[in-house]
Amino acid sequence: MSKPAVTPRMERVELAPGLEISRLVTGLWQIADMERDGRELDLDATAGAMDAYVDAGYTTFDMADHYGSAEEIVGRYRANGGGGVQALTKWVPEPGALTAEDVRRAVERALDRLRVSSLDLLQLHAWRYCDPAWLDGLFHLRDLREAGLVRHLGVTNLDAAHLGMAVASGVELVSNQVCFSLLDRRAAGEMTRVCHEHGVKLLAYGTLAGGLLSERYLGAPDTAASRLDTWSRMKYRRFVEAAGGWEAFQGLLRTLDRVARRLEVSIPQLACRWVLDQPAVGAVVIGARLGESEHIADNLRILEIEIDPESRAEIDAALQGLEPLPGDCGDEYRKPPFLTASGDLSHHVDSFPPPYETRPAASGAKGRRLALSGTVWEDLAGFSRAVRQGDRISVSGTTATHGDRVIGGGDPAAQAHFVIDKLEGAIESLGGRLEDVVRTRVYVRDLADWEPVARVHGERFGRIQPANTLIRAEPVGDEYLVEMEAEAVVPAEV
Repeated sequence: MSKPAVTPRMERVELAPGLEISRLVTGLWQIADMERDGRELDLDATAGAMDAYVDAGYTTFDMADHYGSAEEIVGRYRANGGGGVQALTKWVPEPGALTAEDVRRAVERALDRLRVSSLDLLQLHAWRYCDPAWLDGLFHLRDLREAGLVRHLGVTNLDAAHLGMAVASGVELVSNQVCFSLLDRRAAGEMTRVCHEHGVKLLAYGTLAGGLLSERYLGAPDTAASRLDTWSRMKYRRFVEAAGGWEAFQGLLRTLDRVARRLEVSIPQLACRWVLDQPAVGAVVIGARLGESEHIADNLRILEIEIDPESRAEIDAALQGLEPLPGDCGDEYRKPPFLTASGDLSHHVDSFPPPYETRPAASGAKGRRLALSGTVWEDLAGFSRAVRQGDRISVSGTTATHGDRVIGGGDPAAQAHFVIDKLEGAIESLGGRLEDVVRTRVYVRDLADWEPVARVHGERFGRIQPANTLIRAEPVGDEYLVEMEAEAVVPAEV
């Protein structure tokens, strides 16, 4: 007599003491898609659809303030007697300054929608690093965590350098939610190293590339992003193009199909297992259309799959046929090519305010404009962060000061990244770009720090290659490990 089939049990992972989540997280971003074009959901009925997930061990749900009614649905589930669930939510603030009041309002809105007194995990999205508002947001959230309104903090779509910077600046982060798939392997490099160094887990989304990594698209004719039926597929079709195009993608699908058949699983199951096996990944986030389509049992099989060395080598060989996606995690939301559903940021934000205050020079010098970052040193010593005269922008010696804080702690690389963020913010505020920089000067306190600082300079200016000088000097203030200044020439508009 054959043994009855045993239903796999959900695995769990501890993100932090007191926060244990399902390794397969149910993502609710498709709620926004289900409410597209003015469609309305029965929120109570949709909340009731969560029962089947919870009964099978899918007790962790991921949502955001902009995922339509997702937070309210989970709140109704709890209010209707549903318990034992973890709600991981995100906050995507509008670009610009973030005050303590702004942050508290956002947290209280999430608390009201979820009908709880403390958020399990709040993940912050940063639009631009040259605007230090994202750090203000994290520091204010840290205060609210200490006040008990938030239990744990995470981030979403942060790149490796700025994840390290945030942690080195004293913000305890437990997770970074990033895109990670066979199509997008950016998180497998420096991001994984930084996560191991700081004890941060990755929550991987986009593991199925909006459903493109499936049998449905094996052998399918090429389809333009604009003709696909969901925002997710529109977005990930652009990923396919950046990775080498449709035919290269078909080569990967053919290999995945061959391996999946041998392992007696589906392509989506195999694709999720591959990501789940990556060393820094705590969980994968799998999208669900609550009440419309469910793959509860199929997805649980992911936990049983073992990818043998031969199959892993075969997949690795197929991946060599794809181009690596440009940049680091989250760059699709920050710089060209914008690998978003629309191909730009038009459906996300309207505009970006200048990172720093600008004003005409009080001296009356004709055409001269100043940029001010607001540090105490500018008023004390009577200088501007940057000055524009004509087509030339000169940026003062800049340290990792932000308000009364030193960003990056004792990490020279983290300080250097923030210094360059400030240089970029000052230049952008005066109408230029980092690409317009023609000269940099770098001062390091300890000569032993020259290499990590130089590597950061190479990472940020490698394509620009300005004239540069690096010398050992002693910036004012023992806490400052590096100081930089820059000069930019803004090309005339054609």
